[in-house]
Amino acid sequence: MPESVPVMIKNLRGTKMKKGLVGVVILLLASMVLLVGCNSDASGDEKVTIGVTQIVEHPSLDAAFEGFKEALAENGYVEGENVTYDVQIAQGDMNNAQSIANNFVGDKVDLIFANATPSAQSALNATKDIPIIFTSVTDPIGANLVASFDEPGENITGTSDTHPDAIPQTINFIVDELKPKKIGVIYNSGEQNSTVQVDVIKDVLKDTDVELVEASISTSAEVKQAAESLVGRADAIYIPTDNTVVSALESVIDVAQKEDIPMFAGELDSVKAGAVAGSGFSYKDLGYETGEMAAQVLDGDKKPSDIPVSYPKKLKLVINKEAAEAQGLEIKEEWGETAEFYEGE
Repeated sequence: MPESVPVMIKNLRGTKMKKGLVGVVILLLASMVLLVGCNSDASGDEKVTIGVTQIVEHPSLDAAFEGFKEALAENGYVEGENVTYDVQIAQGDMNNAQSIANNFVGDKVDLIFANATPSAQSALNATKDIPIIFTSVTDPIGANLVASFDEPGENITGTSDTHPDAIPQTINFIVDELKPKKIGVIYNSGEQNSTVQVDVIKDVLKDTDVELVEASISTSAEVKQAAESLVGRADAIYIPTDNTVVSALESVIDVAQKEDIPMFAGELDSVKAGAVAGSGFSYKDLGYETGEMAAQVLDGDKKPSDIPVSYPKKLKLVINKEAAEAQGLEIKEEWGETAEFYEGE
């Protein structure tokens, strides 16, 4: 088609059409040439847009996103070259999360990366067509995201951040080594992923004499008050992988240090930040695995429904020596036989 356009323009100039009309037609034909040329160039290096929806900013979720981008880059999807990330943070607000997802659908993004349970739920509420790849989701089935790990939804799959042994390993460590009478837990009762974890803790403790003391919150502004409410009521505190609480973790650490209440966490970034110990894995590795799933979908090799949901395979108990000392807990060197000591970076 482009080769015939110059001939057409030459023939037009030889007609008796009015000069103004000839000029308009020539401009239209020239535009066709440009459009064809542009489309021809894009076909060899098609650009994609990925909508990134994340419920809040905190180290674990941020690390997952970094791993996601790294995997895609290694599979040929390089930010600034052939992929654009539209990153939106919901600031812990479900209404914001839903608006973000709806906007992505309106913008017709090529894929949605949903980082955390509320973000994934909002994305699935917004579309049954655009591929959704999630991570940092505790219970994908309980959150009604997928029917099963092996057979996820038509347009959704991803990775769970819950290893079946993670919570039992940490809670059993607290029970066996600290001999507490009561363990406090702070969580957002509105986060489905958090209520599931609290149920797991209850199940672990049911055959012990240890009582679970719950302090529920709805916003990050309430976290410090919840931590203070556990003073005198709990011998140790456990923080699950709760997005709202972890985003305000520093306030819990402050209370734990002032009152000498050892605080434990459900993921390793919180251990590095100041929790005494926790069982976990690398969220960056989890995000990387999620990115590899996204690459298969973008390549057209697989649909989300073809990719089973997975969870982290590597699990380790890590103890922060400095945090333990700051929270009045004496370290036993024999703990090193079953755990890894963290002594700062």
